[in-house]
Amino acid sequence: MKDLNAFWKEMVSGKKILVTGGTTGIGREITLLLSSLGASCFICGRDPEPLKETIALVNSATGTTDLCQGQVADLSKSEDIEKLFERIDQKLGGLDVLVNNAALGYGGATEGTLQDISYIVQTNLIGYLCCSAMAVKRMGEKGKGHIINIGSMSADVREQGSSVYVATKAGIQGFSEALRKELNSKGIKVSLIEPGATDTDMQTQSAQEKQNAIENMEMLPAEDIAMAVAFTLAQDERCDIVNIQVRPHLQLI
Repeated sequence: MKDLNAFWKEMVSGKKILVTGGTTGIGREITLLLSSLGASCFICGRDPEPLKETIALVNSATGTTDLCQGQVADLSKSEDIEKLFERIDQKLGGLDVLVNNAALGYGGATEGTLQDISYIVQTNLIGYLCCSAMAVKRMGEKGKGHIINIGSMSADVREQGSSVYVATKAGIQGFSEALRKELNSKGIKVSLIEPGATDTDMQTQSAQEKQNAIENMEMLPAEDIAMAVAFTLAQDERCDIVNIQVRPHLQLI
């Protein structure tokens, strides 16, 4: 019988990981957990203050100064993506895992402006595609790697009033399946993790309301999704986790 605590650390420790949107919410919890298991994480976000806070949290939790680094980046901009990966080459000297997580909430297609909608699609969907393309260039040289896309159960539930957000998450669902088949022969794994309602900045409730929802099993804390990411990574090379859907027990979707 394996010692699972030691096994998880063995499987994750030393990996070079990029977590997009790693400065808040799900991305922050992923970064904290993977760093605690010995991974070297590089994170990005649009705002400098959460970036600094997350790096400080990792340093404090791990007692090191080298398991988390980061850069401000807007993933709707190709130039920011290019600079991000150039920085990763300099700081990590390669990439083993990409966690595509950066995303923004949005409502329906009849809301806001065309520029608003375009920005959401650029960030939530095209950012995933472009970061994956950049990551594959680096992973392909070694003949192995792992791309984990954080999607949403909204792709299947398709709630009224959120058609733009749903479109991006449905796109990620299709992209993940096709990319997995595309990269299989290169030794690169692709996994899709789709959360239900989770405590992130996208949820508009107050902090107390969200805590009540978590206690009532109607919402997940972001750390539950981080656990799913760690589980996905802690698999033997022969084993692919294709898709995980994680919902609160009482969110009946």
